[in-house]
Amino acid sequence: MPHRHRHRRAVGAAVAATAALLVAGLSGSASAGTAPADSAPTAAETLRTDAAPPALLQAMQRDLGLDRRQARHRLANEAEAGATAGRLRAALGGDFAGAWVDGAESGTLTVATTDAGDVAAIEARGAEAKVVRHSLADLDAAKARLDAAAAGRNTADAPVWYVDTRANTVVVEAIRPAAARALLAAAGADRSLARVESRTERPRTFYDLRGGEAYYINNSSRCSIGFPVTRGTQQGFATAGHCGRAGAGTTGANRVAQGTFQGSIFPGRDMAWVATNSSWTATPYVLGAGGQNVQVTGSTVAPVGASVCRSGSTTGWHCGTITQQNTSVTYPEGTISPVTKTTVCAEPGDSGGSYLSGSQAQGVTSGGSGDCRSGGETFFQPINALLQNYGLTLKTTGGDGGEEPGEPGGTWAAGTVYQPGDTVTYGGATYRCLQGHQAYPGWEPPNVPALWQRV
Repeated sequence: MPHRHRHRRAVGAAVAATAALLVAGLSGSASAGTAPADSAPTAAETLRTDAAPPALLQAMQRDLGLDRRQARHRLANEAEAGATAGRLRAALGGDFAGAWVDGAESGTLTVATTDAGDVAAIEARGAEAKVVRHSLADLDAAKARLDAAAAGRNTADAPVWYVDTRANTVVVEAIRPAAARALLAAAGADRSLARVESRTERPRTFYDLRGGEAYYINNSSRCSIGFPVTRGTQQGFATAGHCGRAGAGTTGANRVAQGTFQGSIFPGRDMAWVATNSSWTATPYVLGAGGQNVQVTGSTVAPVGASVCRSGSTTGWHCGTITQQNTSVTYPEGTISPVTKTTVCAEPGDSGGSYLSGSQAQGVTSGGSGDCRSGGETFFQPINALLQNYGLTLKTTGGDGGEEPGEPGGTWAAGTVYQPGDTVTYGGATYRCLQGHQAYPGWEPPNVPALWQRV
């Protein structure tokens, strides 16, 4: 009991200290993008939701059934919801059980907790509270046991598993329910933490040959460029690991010599990067509908329920929502984990292509099931893990992304990928990361309260 009382006081203090940053109900009103009185940038301003190009907004309208105003409000609300969820995650500590957005404009943020004593603190932040049995840490641990058990098994008949924060459970999707039960048994999973759901299709990767804007591997198979990146002075792009192995050569859509795969992981992960030759220049853009340039301004992770749009060389722009994070998926080639599960469709040739939430890079296309005529699902390799693994810097419109900040200094560094809960020092103060992202000049902790909390 004494520990719980201390926890509640800490939650209350954290909420009081940051009350000025409360989103006004996350209602989708224009106020979601209004700067607070102290002129600190809102999350929507930090993540440049106003930079969403017409092509992305049009795709959101088509695929999510929105009008233009709703699409803009949705992006602003999702940015604010991510920041609010990050602050509550830090305040609730071990009680935190996940967060997600709902509604046509993502106007409702729900935060789950294992302690009813946290409800007032959650509601004080403009979010809805849900009291559940299992913490996110417990669910993540159960999912990790499934990952470990799957490493030595054939999981083709139970190809997808993930933490479902809405349902407060770990879900195993199976072609044959017996395969899911066997996996759960091998993992020693607590059955109160898990649920089995049926599915009819096996996910696959999307690297088959089709025509369209793309890049080609060894003058043969075709994939889609993910995001332009740099590593020092070397330019290149991120893509899916199943598209090519290290040493494979690439040519552009124009069949001009382009570059070489420097690193590739598949299965296990689905990540790779290509270093390009001097004929190619990395730009902070993704190809949109009609050849338009779509700006990339960062890589802040969008919450479950958020809108996400994909650009691929076969099917172009399509949008949907993020349904699950921390997902494992089994393809014929093996299991990939963790990936993010979405309702966006894709088809062969779209592999490696870009996922954006507003102007924030999310990941590169891995695989899925279905198609863009009948509908489907896709999984993407999160971009921040790819950047961190290969020491890459995402090319953005916010600056060159490669310079270290000057005084006042500290442990914070541009180009570093930070995860929620990471701590840094800057200007003599300590800050805790609220949302996963790669840091850039201009995103120093005091300047972006949507991403960092002073502790």
